[in-house]
Amino acid sequence: MDAYAVETQIYWIRKLGEDNVAVSRAGDHIFLNSSQVSALQQGQISEFSFPLQAALKAGNFVANRIRSGSRRLLASRVEARRETITAGPSLHIIVPTLQCVHSCQYCQVSRSLSDNGHTMTREDLHAACDSIFESGSPSLTVEFQGGDPLLRFDLVREAIERIQDRNRREGRQLRFVIASTLHQLDEVMCEFLAEHKVLLSTSVDGPAALHNRNRPIPGHKSYERTLSGIDLARRVLGKNAVSALMTTTKASLEFPEAIVDEYVKLGLNDIFIRPLSSYGFAKRNQHILGYSPEQFYSFYARALDRVLYWNLQGVELREVYASIILNKILSPFDAGYVDLQSPTGAGQSVLVYNYDGYVYPSDEARMLAETGDVSLRLARIGAPLKEIAASEVQRWLIASSLTEERGGCRDCAYQVFCAPNPVDAQAQYGNMDAPVLETEHCQRHQWLFDYFFDAIRHGSDAQMDLFHAWARPATPIRTIECGA
Repeated sequence: MDAYAVETQIYWIRKLGEDNVAVSRAGDHIFLNSSQVSALQQGQISEFSFPLQAALKAGNFVANRIRSGSRRLLASRVEARRETITAGPSLHIIVPTLQCVHSCQYCQVSRSLSDNGHTMTREDLHAACDSIFESGSPSLTVEFQGGDPLLRFDLVREAIERIQDRNRREGRQLRFVIASTLHQLDEVMCEFLAEHKVLLSTSVDGPAALHNRNRPIPGHKSYERTLSGIDLARRVLGKNAVSALMTTTKASLEFPEAIVDEYVKLGLNDIFIRPLSSYGFAKRNQHILGYSPEQFYSFYARALDRVLYWNLQGVELREVYASIILNKILSPFDAGYVDLQSPTGAGQSVLVYNYDGYVYPSDEARMLAETGDVSLRLARIGAPLKEIAASEVQRWLIASSLTEERGGCRDCAYQVFCAPNPVDAQAQYGNMDAPVLETEHCQRHQWLFDYFFDAIRHGSDAQMDLFHAWARPATPIRTIECGA
């Protein structure tokens, strides 16, 4: 037996076509044939070529029984992947109102046409702004969701001014984002947003006909009004001040190339090919909007091929879901995507201060409340963050997201990159501890990791350069649900 041998489980193997991918606890990967897998499992790495031996040692696939340095290095690599959780909540979502004039059948937040009873009180707004600074994170992103926050721009303005004023004493790195349709955006708002360096996020579901079908408003001019808002924001705030995302409905499945081409036409640098989420109206309208996982996989692969095509033409366009997965695979520093953290980032790296006066662990958790399931409420707005972190709900969220404790995760090669999503499990099954392998979340991400490992295995030098660029996002990645 070689001096380098397995003392504990420090790597996992997954069959990938004719080959295998091995993933170490540090998150390094290597492709091996069946005979190499057998030799590795027996600790006989002396039979391998020198470059392969070096790669296995450098990637922490084998542990040195004599020296403790490799174990300390492995521990530091593992901890580096959890920094976005251990630093404290860095993303704070404020939902000032649920009001929105759109009638999207896939609305995850169950928006309201009326402002009455669906708007945050000023007392709760001020308490939310103050609570943000209880986090120990040196960088704070404050995101305004809805509904459409611009319908209560008075509350958005008040919150930004209060947070900025407090930060003169705190000295944190602040970032503001508003997720909106942009239909209410005007020059006065833009002047304020420019002064405070606020970024905007909106939804573009594709060409005009598809967008207007997915996101209808009275008068059927949803697409035109969104583009008008984008143009105004770019003119006042700058070209890169607006980002967009899309939601895949059944109507989208035939048009992956046209959707990508629309983003190119609009000069957008990112596109997030997102599946439909089963929250709010989207859950009630599954028979109209829904599709099989296999249909989404086919749609996603075609859309990504189109994104890669445009990059080969010199057009810079990043697919955000790909960036999330590639960051996990190719970078030692995790970008902080909430849904793939173990223990969960819900309630630990993100908190939501909802219009109803309660704090929730994620955007999806407050969406769940709109359908009557308030089991994931953490506390009233204004409760100390230490109390929220110690709450029974938060303890259950953490326990339900530990890969080493969950059947289906313990033996999965992707557990270093992935994690159960207890909020999704609660939405799908009414139980945070639902069998992991049965959840849509698990099935989709196993497919995505298989897909990108295969792409990495066979990728050209040019494609790998692009993948490494996508793996280094400029800002933390997270799912921005509707309200945009």
